[in-house]
Amino acid sequence: MPRTITVSLDGSPESRAAAEWAAREAKLRGLPVKLVQVWEPVPDPMAQAPLLGAETHQHWTERIPRESAEGLRLRHPGLEVSTEQLTGRPAEALARAAQDAELLVLGSRGLGGIGGFLVGSVGLAVVAHTERPVVLVRAGEQAADEHEMDPAGIPSAATAFRPVVLGLDVASPDETLIEFAFEAAARRSVPLRVVHAWNPPPYYAYGMALEPAVESEMAKGDAVILSEVLRPWRQKYPDVEVVEQSHYGSPSLLLIDASREASLVVVGRRIRRASAGTHIGTVTHAVLHHSTAPVAVVAHN
Repeated sequence: MPRTITVSLDGSPESRAAAEWAAREAKLRGLPVKLVQVWEPVPDPMAQAPLLGAETHQHWTERIPRESAEGLRLRHPGLEVSTEQLTGRPAEALARAAQDAELLVLGSRGLGGIGGFLVGSVGLAVVAHTERPVVLVRAGEQAADEHEMDPAGIPSAATAFRPVVLGLDVASPDETLIEFAFEAAARRSVPLRVVHAWNPPPYYAYGMALEPAVESEMAKGDAVILSEVLRPWRQKYPDVEVVEQSHYGSPSLLLIDASREASLVVVGRRIRRASAGTHIGTVTHAVLHHSTAPVAVVAHN
């Protein structure tokens, strides 16, 4: 079965932004887009209400996907777009749909005047329970937001993409995560900014000050480790410029800050087989809620 860029569609502004992002990504990858809509069965008493009658059902299940697909084809000539209707609990249905996708794209409400996402329970559950990459896109995200300003300082989709940012833990670097980030940077012909945060040993948290000389040595050691981890990837992707950033501090805050100048932020999620809960890790959780750029969550062992 051919891989697709699958996007969840419900007619909301955030899902429309996700569909547009998915279309742009599909053009970069040379893949088709599939718009999936989940129809959650309504209990019989509620189904009799006028606003939930046959007309409304037809509007949601036929008109919105059809018009959305037609719009994507018009705005992105040559793009192959299909639609599919799913039933059941949204998080479970979308996790199943992701199994046959190159990646799954979800929309997320913006936090108003504050940069970042408002990730709902469905989005978090999908991220936690699918092993395919999932991308979260804010409502209002535009193509120009992922590009550099033009010479006049005006947002433009005709300029170069902004860098791709990768959050990397050098203690347990995963090839799936690193490869995803390098591929994303290569497709966009942009630098890959690899952000790694380090902290002193636990006993420094109990009142022991970190001397400048000690901090300097620790910083150098972590920088060397980061370079060693990335060495084979530099050789595999010689055309991708790699910017290594190893800093003392919170990985969440460093990645959120880096997202302001990124076209895409890539973070990992360790796969856990538990059926309950939304175990995505504290760093990934924070980045999902506060990144100002689209976020790709890559599941790995």
